[in-house]
Amino acid sequence: MRIFLGIFCLVCVTTVSFLWVRGVKSTQPPIYVFPDMDFQDKYKPQGENHFFADHRNDRPVVTGTVPRGSGLNEAVTFSGAYAYQPALNPILYSGKNADESFYSGFPVAITHGLLELGQQKFTIYCSACHGVLGDGNGITKQYGMVATPSYHDDRLRNMTEGEIFNTITHGKNTMLGYGDKLKVEDRWAIIAYVRALQLAAHAPVSDVPSEHRADLGL
Repeated sequence: MRIFLGIFCLVCVTTVSFLWVRGVKSTQPPIYVFPDMDFQDKYKPQGENHFFADHRNDRPVVTGTVPRGSGLNEAVTFSGAYAYQPALNPILYSGKNADESFYSGFPVAITHGLLELGQQKFTIYCSACHGVLGDGNGITKQYGMVATPSYHDDRLRNMTEGEIFNTITHGKNTMLGYGDKLKVEDRWAIIAYVRALQLAAHAPVSDVPSEHRADLGL
């Protein structure tokens, strides 16, 4: 019993000795009982590094390095009439007309490259919830997210491209905005791909070229 009381008193004294200084200001560095990963040996951007002759942490890009990105030749696709400055091309950046109504159509040329970019970004950012077909049957539905709408509903089929752009940018209801994750051209590319999915699901047989109707068993 004495041993138990001795250990109990020691624990109480130790606990109180640690807790009584909580909130007290001090000029001394704190005592780290469990430092975890607060202190790491790492190289910070623009820091000094004596391992290299120029003493820089930041290293120049290796010659011949292929940049990561969309793979789209943006200098060609978004050149000429497609200005990058929002003040010069507000529709491209906002999806709205001058009277703040949502823009109908695309402020960019619809090309095969743009649709490929849209498919790529849609698969990464949208398909988890909306499904690869845009029918709302993404993987998240298996985990309780049952309210994801289908792009094939009349409401979304009739929605203007500008409103879809606004939703992607700022989010809506439980959907978070992707304006900080997707570039402007990526958002328009996704919208173009969504329109392609909608067209594929609702296009009449007459829209299929006669030489390809046999592929559909017609």
